[in-house]
Amino acid sequence: MRLFFDSNINMSGTHSMSAEESKHIIRVLRMNTGDTIGILDGTGNQFICEITEANPKECIVSIKEKQVFPKPNPSIHIAVGPTKQMDRLEWFLEKATEIGITEITLFTSNNSERIKLNEERLQKKLISAMKQSKRYYLPKLNALVSFEELLKKHPFGLIAHCSEGQKEGIVKYNNAVNGPVLIGPEGDFSEQEIQMALDQGYKAITLGDNRLRTETAALYACMQLKFLSEL
Repeated sequence: MRLFFDSNINMSGTHSMSAEESKHIIRVLRMNTGDTIGILDGTGNQFICEITEANPKECIVSIKEKQVFPKPNPSIHIAVGPTKQMDRLEWFLEKATEIGITEITLFTSNNSERIKLNEERLQKKLISAMKQSKRYYLPKLNALVSFEELLKKHPFGLIAHCSEGQKEGIVKYNNAVNGPVLIGPEGDFSEQEIQMALDQGYKAITLGDNRLRTETAALYACMQLKFLSEL
């Protein structure tokens, strides 16, 4: 069954799909009246629907069934400094969504090379990855904030950095920290930023001996947390 997305769908009997999804359903996939599709709302609900009007500008469906799925537990929150090349950030968002990330925060810091984002495009990447991987919850994408704003909003968490100092593996804190894992931009965090986070209560972690690209480090942290949650 093909999956589509509409955050506004509810059990009202019939539903009109957006122009973008309607075009995809009818013109791209060549689906027709009587075909069955699944519509996700991104909050754990899947609606089983039948196409009743195959209009590429406004596809109408009849809602037959609503399925409710449990919220992911535990949550996985990665805060990452955007990469200079957008395709690398988009790759991370796509793969992390497939793995099971629940929240992403993007932030600017002293060594950031990118301070502006097309958040609408990033949101579409998340939706596409959610549908493709058959996930029922759309990861929360927070608006771009400064490093200082991030620490104010999330006073506890883990920070992965490449500087010298005492660091533990992420496994030590898996069940003890309720907050994001911070991954710096391509130039890493400044010493001042690291100290700022540590002074506030963040714990320093290592992601291994190898120096990883920003998007690789973020995905690796996501994978570790997902693996530990299933032990």
